[in-house]
Amino acid sequence: MQTPLRHFRSRTGLLAATLVLVAHTAFAAYPDKPIRLVVPFAPGGGTDLVARTLAVGMGKELGQQVIIDNKPGAGTIIGTDSVAKSPADGYNIVIATFAHAVNPSLMAKLPFDTNKAFAPISLIAKGPNVLVVKADSPFKSVKDLIAAAKGKPGKFTYASQGNGTSAHLAGEMFTNLTKVQMIHVPYRGAGPAITDLLGGQVDMIFGTAAAVATFVDSGKLRAIGVTSTSPSPALKGVAPIGQDVPGYQVESWYGLYAPAGTPADVIAKLSAAAKKAAHSPEFAKKIEQEGLSVVASDPAELDRYVKAEEVRWRKIVKENNIKPD
Repeated sequence: MQTPLRHFRSRTGLLAATLVLVAHTAFAAYPDKPIRLVVPFAPGGGTDLVARTLAVGMGKELGQQVIIDNKPGAGTIIGTDSVAKSPADGYNIVIATFAHAVNPSLMAKLPFDTNKAFAPISLIAKGPNVLVVKADSPFKSVKDLIAAAKGKPGKFTYASQGNGTSAHLAGEMFTNLTKVQMIHVPYRGAGPAITDLLGGQVDMIFGTAAAVATFVDSGKLRAIGVTSTSPSPALKGVAPIGQDVPGYQVESWYGLYAPAGTPADVIAKLSAAAKKAAHSPEFAKKIEQEGLSVVASDPAELDRYVKAEEVRWRKIVKENNIKPD
């Protein structure tokens, strides 16, 4: 005959075992509903394009729809914070970009700890930014732009998809290294920024390859420089800005994160789906045409890469006294 204490322990042990079994079964069945992929920019830009193309492939691999949720604003902080504060169940993920590594050094205070609030999934792709102007712009080269900007300080404007983004910091590094004065105009995504560039409201953008390639190919925009140290295969004849501005280099990237605490087996499923989708002919062809290269890494590589970028840009932001405008 069991004592009350032994009876309690027996029932407690049975309950614990049941909970473990239920939890295991639940995660084994993941996903059993659509997954939200937050894009911290407005629709129509390069990040939106990469996310939507990737989401289709991931949805096929996971057997559930991956729904895009555009949450622009505050240099990606609004959308990113929404995921940081979401349940860690694998149903809320974010596509992070250059700003994710730069915001900690650029912003005085963030609503989350970048290194503690997220679990890495995969580094999807990398590529250069491209300095583009309107097709009828008088600037045919980086040298033309530097000469004009030195002759008319503060007259010319460059757009970006938001404070802290690669287009912003690419412009800041350009003005610092060339000692010219230009005005930064931030938008809530690359789509609105390019719309105003096409309309003549701004003079240029150091846009991501994914955002500007279509407009360059159609002849609506002219590419006059790439931010990589070597020419881009997708932009033949466009020289690296570093040829005229020694020490100049900026790289864009796209990676997926989930909230910290997301179970390891769920992260593994998301990572496997992302890698397979990124290596699909449809995705690879789409982004390679736009100057990007597929990486499709494991979670650890994304973590290493972004931490190294954060250290690199913290030094650059401090040395150049770069502010978020």
